Order: sequence, then C-alpha cells, then structure tokens
Amino acid sequence: MNLLPLPAFADNYIWMLHDAQRALVVDPGDAAPVFEALRGAHLQLEAILVTHHHGDHVGGVTALQQATGCTVYGPAREAIPQPFTALHGGASVHALGLRFDVLDVPGHTAGHIAYYCASTEVRGAPLLFCGDTLFSGGCGRLFEGTPAQMQASLDCLAALPDATQVCCAHEYTLSNLQFASAVEPGNAALQRYLGACQALRAAGHPTLPARMATERAVNPFLRTREATVVQAAQGFAPGTPASDAAAVLAALRQWKNEFK
Repeated sequence: MNLLPLPAFADNYIWMLHDAQRALVVDPGDAAPVFEALRGAHLQLEAILVTHHHGDHVGGVTALQQATGCTVYGPAREAIPQPFTALHGGASVHALGLRFDVLDVPGHTAGHIAYYCASTEVRGAPLLFCGDTLFSGGCGRLFEGTPAQMQASLDCLAALPDATQVCCAHEYTLSNLQFASAVEPGNAALQRYLGACQALRAAGHPTLPARMATERAVNPFLRTREATVVQAAQGFAPGTPASDAAAVLAALRQWKNEFK
C-alpha cells in the first residue's frame, strides 16, 4: 500500500493511498494533481474521504466524482458537494480493503471529522487523516468551534497509538514549530524535531506524516496540561486558569494567531 502527499495550492497536501490498482484521496481541494497522479500510475479512484467543508478541501470533489464514479464520504453536519455518504463519529468506511474509523473532531469547523485506520499495512503503522484539526506542531484555527470542543478533539487524537502516522492537510510544520519554541524554549525534543524538519524542507521533502508520539512531545496544543505550557500561556494571557486545559488552549491559539 502506497501513501503519497500530493501538493496543491500554496501549502495543501491531498493525501493519496493506493495499492497499484485502486486509489483513495483525502480532501481534494484541486482535482488537477489527483488526475495527474491517477494517470501517471494507471490507477482507478475508488473513494474520496472529506474531513470538512472548506473550499481548499472540497474544490475538486465534483470533477473527480463525475470523471471516475468514485464514492464520496464526508461529515454529516457539513455542506459537502452532493452526492456523498454522510458520516458521524463511530461510523466506519471500507476502501482498498482497509477500515477507516470515523472520529468527530469539531473545533476548526463545527462538523469536522477525521479518519483513523488501525491497520499496519501502510508503512507498518496506523494511519490518521486529520484534516485541519491537528497539524504537526500545531492545530487549526477555531473558525466555528469552541476551545472546549478543540481540546476534546485533540485529546481524542492524542490518545491514538504512538506510531500513528499523522497525515495533516497543510505543510505548516516549520511555522508551527517556531511558535512551539516560543512556548517551550527548553523542550529538547522539540528542538531536535525542528532541526529534522528544517533538513527535510531544505531537501524539498514533506515533513509529513508525523508520528503521534512526537506530537505529544512537541506540540503545545497537545500539552495544555504541562506546567511549562500552562506557565507560557499565563504569560501571554494573565489570569488563564492552570486547571482549565481548554482555557490554556484558547490562550495559546490567540497567541499563535498573533505570532510573528
């Protein structure tokens, strides 16, 4: 089974999974790179998995579905191009012989979902397609959800196995890690990861997929109960209660929004 990040727009990745005959793609905001990959490897598109409704994630869905007849899956609570199979958390999708469990992860948008495959058939580790909820070193902006919703969503994702491959939808890693370094300048694991990611980007390679164990060690939005992160959030937003992880997340997210 092959996992490929197809670059789109300025910094999006459309994830493609294929078995040399059939393929699925995740969040195809642009149909062109998907058509190119399908033609180049002589693949038949079987399914599209959509995490949320933003245009840079769904813009290519209609063209791909009309050209290939593939099945489209997406969040039941969001406006996805029709026709599509509407999904809630707890459901599952079967494609390419794999099972993808659907997780409700609101915060970035109200109905955002993620897809988790526990199989180790892809690069020997479980697989997570998390859209714009979790980024390597960061999380999505709260356009429609609340800090409490995002905290619960990130807690859900952080509970996945250490080896889980985190397939985010944007190459935001370096900017996220620069912010994370401001939050936890003494985090040695973070500095090692930043150096490794800088080397990857300098060589023209993606930083993704990340590993969940790494994210728990370096991502401040998964570390809202750590004393160093709480203290940094309080330094930005005095009065942030140390015992309220969602309030810490809200302070971090506002700090990140303003970070230069």
